[in-house]
Amino acid sequence: MAPEIVSSSSAIVSTGLAKAASLPSRAYVTFLAGNGDYVKGVVGLAKGLRKVKSAYPLVVAVLPDVPDDHRRILVDQGCIVREIEPVHPPQNQTQYAMAYYVINYSKLRIWEFVEYSKMIYLDGDIQVFENIDHLFDMADGYLYAVMDCFCEKTWSHTPQYKIGYCQQCPDKVQWPEELGPKPALYFNAGMFVFEPSLPTYDDLLSTLKITPPTPFAEQDFLNMFFRDVYRPIPPIYNLVLAMLWRHPENIELEKVKVVHYCAAGSKPWRYTGKEENMDREDIKILVKKWWDVYNDETLDYKKILASNAAASTGGVCVCVGVGVEAEAKKLKALPARYIAAPSAA
Repeated sequence: MAPEIVSSSSAIVSTGLAKAASLPSRAYVTFLAGNGDYVKGVVGLAKGLRKVKSAYPLVVAVLPDVPDDHRRILVDQGCIVREIEPVHPPQNQTQYAMAYYVINYSKLRIWEFVEYSKMIYLDGDIQVFENIDHLFDMADGYLYAVMDCFCEKTWSHTPQYKIGYCQQCPDKVQWPEELGPKPALYFNAGMFVFEPSLPTYDDLLSTLKITPPTPFAEQDFLNMFFRDVYRPIPPIYNLVLAMLWRHPENIELEKVKVVHYCAAGSKPWRYTGKEENMDREDIKILVKKWWDVYNDETLDYKKILASNAAASTGGVCVCVGVGVEAEAKKLKALPARYIAAPSAA
């Protein structure tokens, strides 16, 4: 039996259920494309959120090329699978720091998910090791994210890289007055807190059509678009692993709540330890922590449901996973539509 999904936000809007009081107003959201191994990252993320007892479900925005078996894996892990259509940048935007960045523009579709008043976006190579539900309570009207670093070689085309200026240590190398105002604060788009909005979504797509290409694709674009409403949050909410060797003075590893395995060679499900910096003890510890969550069968959604059912028959209420379970039940009451994915071949 095919997994139950909602094919697009328009399906919900057309039924008059957008912002419906019967649906939870908050959720985590991630993005998945293709038939590769990133599905393991999303499964790990779902189990991680369950381990820290998050009260909110994980929505997975999937492109049509995500195969049926991967969708089924996600549904079995309690995820809300939402199919989205790709967002293609203008034809002239084909040169990026990484070619696969192009597909990431499809992440803009999550601003269509207006049945939620606030969401926290997390890349599939992120793991949550402590509860961060409190981020939903921050003031409305802003986009919250962790500041990025300008020290990576892919920034070599910029004046800040050439003079050694980085917003992570702005006093180490002063920004020269002759270069004008300092660069605007720049965030890593692997994690951010935002408010879905159809007008914002429309503005994002119309602005994309007239925006010149940039090396970091959708991350550059989001930074430009939300420049005036961006508010930094501490690096404990998105530890980009390269910060461990670029700016160790800014990191207290024991306090980190969210880890972003985006450094070359750091994906736990591909980890060999052979790439540069990957033989560090702190990296090995963080990779092991990810695997401990991923391999923990007690965190599997079906086992959580079975545990809850057994406890309830004994007169005891167990609330772990209740947010996801309630969301799943409500979505089953909607007129769900399923769009078959293309062959994985």
